[in-house]
Amino acid sequence: MSPGSPRTTATSTVTTSREINTYKGQERALRADRLGTAGLLLSVLAASAPLMVVAGVMPTVFGVMGMPGQPLLYVILGVVLILFSVGYAEMSRHVHNAGAFYAYIARGLGPTAGAGAAYVALVAYSAMQVGIYGILGFEISGLLATHLGLTVAWWIPALAAAVLVAVLGWLKIDLNAKALGVLLVIECTLVVAFDAAALVEPGPEGLSFAAFDPGSLTGAGLGTALCFCIAAFIGFEQSPVYAEETSRPQVVVSRVMFLAVGFVALFLALGAWALTVATGPGAVVGEAAKQGPALLFTLTEARLGGTFTDVLHVLFVTGMFAALLSFHNVVARYAFAMGREGLLPAAFSRTSASSGAPATGSLLQSAVSVLVVIAFAVSDGLPAGDPTTPVLRLFTWMGNVGALGVILLMAAASFAVIAFFVRRGAALAQAWRLIASALAGIALVGIAIYTVRDFDVLIGAGPGSALSWILPGVIGAALVAGLLYGAVLRIVRPEAHARIGLGNEAFQLERAAERGGS
Repeated sequence: MSPGSPRTTATSTVTTSREINTYKGQERALRADRLGTAGLLLSVLAASAPLMVVAGVMPTVFGVMGMPGQPLLYVILGVVLILFSVGYAEMSRHVHNAGAFYAYIARGLGPTAGAGAAYVALVAYSAMQVGIYGILGFEISGLLATHLGLTVAWWIPALAAAVLVAVLGWLKIDLNAKALGVLLVIECTLVVAFDAAALVEPGPEGLSFAAFDPGSLTGAGLGTALCFCIAAFIGFEQSPVYAEETSRPQVVVSRVMFLAVGFVALFLALGAWALTVATGPGAVVGEAAKQGPALLFTLTEARLGGTFTDVLHVLFVTGMFAALLSFHNVVARYAFAMGREGLLPAAFSRTSASSGAPATGSLLQSAVSVLVVIAFAVSDGLPAGDPTTPVLRLFTWMGNVGALGVILLMAAASFAVIAFFVRRGAALAQAWRLIASALAGIALVGIAIYTVRDFDVLIGAGPGSALSWILPGVIGAALVAGLLYGAVLRIVRPEAHARIGLGNEAFQLERAAERGGS
């Protein structure tokens, strides 16, 4: 490759951050030094929506899948994701790009693979974010009916939340991190209070560790339960998305990933165990099937009172809003990175002059959210519609589409880490990290296979339903579109193709080459 090529090592003059930010009249960089360890950790943990998992996901896994060993699943998946994080974190020390997943895959498996991953990431995270509007609208509608006697269709609070998220998306990321942090800390504190109450006042079977018995994981629902449970961790892998905006990204990003995985695994395993202790391991499946998301609130009311439970209901809503805001920020940054590298129109590479936020990407995500919520509301029949639509269709369909995409991205990133260090001649020096990445990649491929095979169960569509292939086909279509675009770009614009995954580095080199030739 020629000395002026984007993938050569920069040895000549490098532009300043301000020059990069306004190069050729377009903003090319996000504002640096906006987040430290605490702010980044709170931002990525908010995407996990811990209370939403404890109240919504756990009863589903217990009741629908008949899986009493759910606490053990979180421990097992925590180990798998720690293995994944070993290589992923090391990669984050070498590649700083708001495109994270696709940038890593491009640097390891090539620019065309990176283009495919970019479109998968954009669709997957958008789907997960939009799906949460369904359950948020449903819960707010229920709270208004219960406490104020108001009948409000689910899509009205969902659209109101979309507008509020759009406004916050324009503001500074550190302001968003503070808002996310306050909500998250209160939410987790109350869940831990329930955990303690359940252990102090156990159900009829006493303080039992039966849920950690490997024998409790047997059954046909294991594959589907794995899919549900791994989705509860999604958020930790977003840490590198903010690398350009953190202080000391080589240290902060990897530190936050390990802290996030460890916290989520411990928090969810303890929460699921507390549910089994409070109801009794032998009764938890039946109670969860009967009560669904109401299970947690029934147990808290019996032990901690009505006021505590009412506050928990409100935090259930605010926790989901925090997840919406976190996913919105991630999607906006993926769009920014893709616009900067020619995978989306150049307008997406522009940031807000006042806050440094990726303004056009933020607008895109907000527009998609509003349109999808309106589409589901119209298909449901306005004004009130079917009350099950926001949860059983919008939330479940979009959430599982997004989870499938992220699982595939994690698997691809694991193998990309191996290829990256092998190409750099660092395989021996990084041997233990590459082994960890290989083990994680194999495990994640297996989980992805289970996800596709059991997709009809995941979305409650039943055997033979067209939705069981149409919905995962959305991720397949995004992958094919990205790969085709990458292949075309390689032919018609090879210089742009070579820049995929390089982020600011490509523009530093381009500017330096122009200066050298002038």
